[in-house]
Amino acid sequence: MNRSQTEREDQHDAHMAHPMSHEHMHPTAGAPEGHSAHAMPEPPARHAAHAGRGKSHIDHTGHERMFRTRFWICLALSVPVLIFSPALQRGLGLEAPVFPGSEWIPFLFSLVIFGYGGVPFLQMAVPELRHRRPGMMTLISLAISIAFVYSLLAQLAGLGEGFFWELVTLIDVMLLGHWLEMRSVRQASGALNELAKLMPDTAERLLPDGRVETVPTSALRVGDLVLVRPGASVPADGEVVEGESSVNEAMISGESRPVRKQPGAKVIAGTINGDGSLRIRVTATGDQTALAGIMRLVEQAQQSKSPTQVLADRAAGWLFYIALAVAALTAVGWIVAVGFNVEVLKRVVTVLVIACPHALGLAVPLVVAITTALGAKNGILVRDRLALEAARDIDVVVFDKTGTLTEGQFGVVGMAVAEGWSEEDALALAAAIEGDSEHPIAQALHRAAQGRGLALPSVSGFTALKGRGVQASLDGKPVYVGGPRLLEMLGLRLPAHLNAFAQAAGEKVQSAVYLVADGQVVAAFAVADVVRPESKEAVRRLHEMGVEVAMLTGDSREVAQAVAAELGIDRFFAEVLPEHKVQKIAELQAQGKRVAMVGDGINDAPALTKADVGIAIGGGTNVAIESAGVILVKSNPLDVVKVIALSRASYRKMVQNLWWAAGYNIIALPLAAGVLAPWGILFSPALGALFMSLSTVIVAINAQLLRGERLSAAVSAG
Repeated sequence: MNRSQTEREDQHDAHMAHPMSHEHMHPTAGAPEGHSAHAMPEPPARHAAHAGRGKSHIDHTGHERMFRTRFWICLALSVPVLIFSPALQRGLGLEAPVFPGSEWIPFLFSLVIFGYGGVPFLQMAVPELRHRRPGMMTLISLAISIAFVYSLLAQLAGLGEGFFWELVTLIDVMLLGHWLEMRSVRQASGALNELAKLMPDTAERLLPDGRVETVPTSALRVGDLVLVRPGASVPADGEVVEGESSVNEAMISGESRPVRKQPGAKVIAGTINGDGSLRIRVTATGDQTALAGIMRLVEQAQQSKSPTQVLADRAAGWLFYIALAVAALTAVGWIVAVGFNVEVLKRVVTVLVIACPHALGLAVPLVVAITTALGAKNGILVRDRLALEAARDIDVVVFDKTGTLTEGQFGVVGMAVAEGWSEEDALALAAAIEGDSEHPIAQALHRAAQGRGLALPSVSGFTALKGRGVQASLDGKPVYVGGPRLLEMLGLRLPAHLNAFAQAAGEKVQSAVYLVADGQVVAAFAVADVVRPESKEAVRRLHEMGVEVAMLTGDSREVAQAVAAELGIDRFFAEVLPEHKVQKIAELQAQGKRVAMVGDGINDAPALTKADVGIAIGGGTNVAIESAGVILVKSNPLDVVKVIALSRASYRKMVQNLWWAAGYNIIALPLAAGVLAPWGILFSPALGALFMSLSTVIVAINAQLLRGERLSAAVSAG
């Protein structure tokens, strides 16, 4: 999804206004002005090379610890303030012990709490004011500053009771809210740390003389041969050259079952080897590995901003001015009603405290982080937040056929045998006859026999019959595999039931291949580009979600029609050249459709870019596909359904959080201003802080509920 320069500038401005901006959200005590508390992020390759030692690009651990420590210390120091507060003593009917200097206890302890727990909020407000983007920190700072200054004057100038207990409880609640927020954000942003942990620090490299040396993972080079023992992590992307094992790829692809690996199979760095030893030829290291690419995508997704998030940023800025306006009206109204006194200041402080957009600032970013992590666990890599958010409104999903809805290679899709023959015996013999052939049909027979675990009979005398098939000898007798022209050459006719099978295959635009033994046609195989078993279910579920399904292919109309009919696809475009696919996307968009394009990310790049949402499928070993906003690690069309389900679930949580945060302020501001004062109901600053933080906690909990979203269940529910 391409954005204009104007949009990027607008979003940058909105980010500067964002009350959770990293520059001013997490100060380090004593840090020089303008110095960010965050260290510069390490490149993904560095993460991979130093897994377990490096940190994620966003490390909230230090800030979480800081707020936690300050909260508990300030809470302990608040106890004497509460005990010796005259207002609380009167309200609770208690009496604290009196001794010389006891009247100074609330003041002295409040002074320490303000300096230790309150000053960090003042420091975080400085960048907001410097950028002329007042927000949450400015409101908090204004509230506690007013309370502190008034209390100071009250104590030293004898103006009456100060706001000491309100001040300390306000600071305590703010520290608690920030501690909980930092913990939530740290947990939600842990996707990169989890990915980095997958990479081993060392690898066992095999030397030409057969010796094994242990080297840092970062020292591996393309072409190296490495030994991966049972239970060890694969140190780099590569190809198995020796050994067989099952590899756990759950954290990379979302595949829950171990994937069987044998010579020629691809392996991905960070995956866990099973019970067999593997010797692997390294094909990619460092930031070129699939894992590093995934980490880049996760990082980009966590930093990208969606329209909903920009709206939340701007709403926080608007709320600041609304709060000031309400505070001013509150002051004027109360001064007119009762004159200027402590109650007026208390109302103004309460309005400013309750208006703090803490929950609003957390509403969207936390959902974004959780969505990204949840997607990664399900094999969905979000490169562009805009693309994922747009997926919820998709009207039509356009699939590329070859390699997306189909396997992209020939396979045996059906067979029939003559009387006295079993399917296993016929398939094993056909695969054996084709043993030396590289023809796609020969490979299809081989894969089918291998998939059934068949032992192949021993044949000899392989001969290619140009344009007709192949011939070999079994126990000194000729056996053949070939098409209709082979039967013409041998002068053979098909038995009735095999002829019916061949005609049915032809109607489905499948190729019929025959096995000839003992001078008779003993079996027929239907061979075609195999439709993925998940494709039909994906189409069905998309229909349940109210989404139309279309297909693009360069194949003939007959082939396209057969696949579309088999899968229940609504419309198809056949005989389309790769460079013309983008035109078909444009045609659908011209009809007012919001289009998602699903392809392999290579020859489909223009169409992926043109679509409202570009989804690249099968990106497990090539995750840095620039043309797609969403990348699916596995070549599974059902994951497209998960993308839409995740988009809808994520947006639903964002809207719920925004409504809660905004609705809370809509109700709370009039109460803070004192509209219920005639009935004796008034919000104190401490109560305002408590309710504001409660709103933040509810927003955080609601966002965390997204973690329990089962995408398959969401799909079934439509």
